[in-house]
Amino acid sequence: MTTDGLLQAENLTKTYPLPGGERHTAAEAVTFTVPRGGALGIVGESGSGKTTVARMLVGLVRPDRGTISVEGKPREPRTPRGKAARLARAREIQMVFQDPYISLDPRLTAAQCVRTALRLHDKDESGAEALLDQVGLGTREAGARPRELSGGQRQRLAIARSLAVDPRILVLDEAVAALDVSIQAQILKLLDEIRGETGVALVFVSHDLAVVRHVTDEVLVMRRGRVVERGPTDGVLTAPEDPYTKLLLASVPGENWDPANAARARAALPT
Repeated sequence: MTTDGLLQAENLTKTYPLPGGERHTAAEAVTFTVPRGGALGIVGESGSGKTTVARMLVGLVRPDRGTISVEGKPREPRTPRGKAARLARAREIQMVFQDPYISLDPRLTAAQCVRTALRLHDKDESGAEALLDQVGLGTREAGARPRELSGGQRQRLAIARSLAVDPRILVLDEAVAALDVSIQAQILKLLDEIRGETGVALVFVSHDLAVVRHVTDEVLVMRRGRVVERGPTDGVLTAPEDPYTKLLLASVPGENWDPANAARARAALPT
């Protein structure tokens, strides 16, 4: 695998025990590279392994095998003990979850949330206002607590808090899946602007091919823990080669959409 890139994942594998002594393979030999300022999409149905890969990247799940490197430096599977080392690790990769509410302190206003992240990383807390403004949150939202914000506003706050530490990579796990379509478009435009302004690399995990097409340069298609197709996003989603990718595209409703095509595509999948 090439070492030319910001983020390198090589042969990431994760299994879980099943009753009877067998094991379920959630991810098997997943390998990819993300360049500086790049955007990679990881797509697949529920159970394909895409979220497992995302959680391995940020250290929430420890791989059984494989390595993750940032700027050529391997990330240790275990979180380091020292504060300085933990903070340095956090600055490498940040994650935005599908439901930001569970990751936000309900006692803190939006401004306090961002200021806390800045303070933790020894940054000027006065930068909180600029970060909130960057993600489209104004004075009213800055003084509001998470329960007083809409879903889209909470997602913007989660992104602002992640950006507070100047991460090299932002991992987004179904980050717009629970939002209305109009709000999705706003968040996707925001992410595209942030990538252009800051150079942060994105790893965008989603089942929504339209979203992935809009925001990524490269895409991995996963099925049953394995990568079945990869390449430039437009190429893969316009002229897919793997039957599973064809199934995913056939399952997307649109003009002249026929569910029978999706049924035929699923029947054609190898077992």
